[in-house]
Amino acid sequence: MLRRRQPETSWESAGEDGAVLPEEALQHVNSLYGAALRFTRNPADAEDLVQETYLKAFRFAARFEPGTSLKAWLHTILYNTFLNTRRQAAREPVVAGGDVVENSGAPESRSPTPEQLLLRRALDGDLQAAVDSLPDAFRQAVWLRDVEEFSYREIADILQVAPGTVMSRISRGRRMLHDRLAGCRTP
Repeated sequence: MLRRRQPETSWESAGEDGAVLPEEALQHVNSLYGAALRFTRNPADAEDLVQETYLKAFRFAARFEPGTSLKAWLHTILYNTFLNTRRQAAREPVVAGGDVVENSGAPESRSPTPEQLLLRRALDGDLQAAVDSLPDAFRQAVWLRDVEEFSYREIADILQVAPGTVMSRISRGRRMLHDRLAGCRTP
């Protein structure tokens, strides 16, 4: 059970049922932002997603089970929030010039922001292009395993799929990366 105490900061104020979210939750903001950026491919949307994740984590702090991975719990909230936002965007009609246009749910094309350009410079250009070209399911699984270093079980919990599916996606995603990067080599 989460400990109850007097709030020292606004962050430690009690959420639902008076539960307090552990202070360690803030240590994972960079990890969450990196995953959110991979999911949304847009810095502003990634920031919104991380903010919404922390709001939900605060609200439902009583549901966190001490002794389990706080980072994995936060990533699960992040992923579920991302999926819900994407589903909602796909259902909402887009209004353009007074006319309702059907929304395909596909993310709109945007030119890279300075933040995205900086992130791309951190990775080799060919590697970045190969990672970006992976289908979402494979990119997310590979990112959570190889960058965030989650266990297969934690990834399965975050993505809400079977551990075997996680292993398959990581294996296939890595194979796709290998094939794409092999095509970039010059003899």
